[in-house]
Amino acid sequence: MSGLSVRQVRFRYLTLYGLRWLPTGLMIPVMILLMQERGLSLSEIGLVSIAQGLVVLALELPTGGLADALGRKPVLVAAWTLSLVSLGLFAVADSFALFFLVWALQGVYRALDSGPLESWYVDATLAADPQAEYEAGLGFAGTVAGVTIAAGALLSGGLIALGPVGPVSALTVPVLVAIALQAVALAALLLLLVETGPAKGAGALRASVVEAPRMVGQAFGLLRRSRVLLALVAVELFWGFGMVTFESLLPVRLAEVVGNPERAAALLGPASSAAWLASAAGAALTPLLLRWLGAAPSAALLRIVQGVTVVGMGLFAGPVGVLVAYLACYTVHGASNPLHTGLLHRQVDGPYRTSVISLNSMVGQPGFAIGAVLLTFLADTRSVTTAMVVGGVVLAVAAPLYLPAWRAGRAAGAATDSGPAGSMAESTAGAEVVGSAGSSAGGPTAEPAVVGPTADFGPVAGGGAPVPAAGSGGGAAAPVR
Repeated sequence: MSGLSVRQVRFRYLTLYGLRWLPTGLMIPVMILLMQERGLSLSEIGLVSIAQGLVVLALELPTGGLADALGRKPVLVAAWTLSLVSLGLFAVADSFALFFLVWALQGVYRALDSGPLESWYVDATLAADPQAEYEAGLGFAGTVAGVTIAAGALLSGGLIALGPVGPVSALTVPVLVAIALQAVALAALLLLLVETGPAKGAGALRASVVEAPRMVGQAFGLLRRSRVLLALVAVELFWGFGMVTFESLLPVRLAEVVGNPERAAALLGPASSAAWLASAAGAALTPLLLRWLGAAPSAALLRIVQGVTVVGMGLFAGPVGVLVAYLACYTVHGASNPLHTGLLHRQVDGPYRTSVISLNSMVGQPGFAIGAVLLTFLADTRSVTTAMVVGGVVLAVAAPLYLPAWRAGRAAGAATDSGPAGSMAESTAGAEVVGSAGSSAGGPTAEPAVVGPTADFGPVAGGGAPVPAAGSGGGAAAPVR
């Protein structure tokens, strides 16, 4: 036992969570522009960025039981050390091969980092008080992440505005500060995180690796049996593809209209902070959208609206227009995710829920990888505007994929209206539930999450800060774009 009180556990968890995301905020404004400054073309940037997605895709499930086997602290120490190494390499990288290695290391880091801190918090809280409620702490983590990312992005913009420091370029300065902050985070992790119990041993790790193929097979089996679920997961493929526009191409587009990469990066710092707030405001609109149109129609409408905002980023001629479209894009982004996640939860029952949510998240990785290659190629050979227009169209094209969920909801509503449970129609609408015994009981909708632009070196399960999910081992935290 750790001997910590519930309040101490929460304080340590939120402190570590904030320190984990602070370096990310510093990297957002400079990530793409610095690689361009070091000589990479947009096509090459697209190619190196797929390394992270492919590594996460390969390791996410096999590493699921690693924290159970070895303990949460050793896995987190390894993950955060890898992050520190990758940031250090990023600061000096000047070739395609080195940047590819940086992104691959970030992929290993993110696979290892997915889940153990949240699991430690839940276990340590229950060890201190078996009756304690830990949900509030998990919710506060999203707020802490938002504040620290926004602060990091704002600090990054300020550092860039100050200009170069001796031989260090203005775009490199935030990276060096991020390295220092990552070192502080690692030291805090070693000091603050106290294991609550012994690791389960190598057997748990072997079981996790052996179980991974079966879990993937089960998840794909669910897709084959549910037309609604298949369509919803397909949305993530288009969504991941289109996210390349506002996560990777927006800095380049802004530099294009401003005429200076360093000035664009300085503007992008406060703009990223504002985007976080806009995304949070969008998430807060979720209850209103549910009452107004319902989940599936609102989600479909927001796909189209987000596509329009991305096209606006590509077509507006001045920095004000581009940044207004950027903020509008993230407002829609924040409103879209809780609707999509809620629809997914309604389609799955019991033990299948985690597998399907993980599969939905994983589908976004190849979508982003394909977009990174194709859209950066378009930006290089045609123009950034052309690439952003294509990405915006792809985002909007996903809207009809919500039709099966809408039709299922109407059918479920009509069926329940004609029976004694008619009063429950609205709460269960859309539940073409898949479960081990064909259960028809839908899962609860996800609470609206505070989301925002939080990529480390690419999308966080689609580009946003994670909403932590309680669970054991290194299982994936609930993905939020």
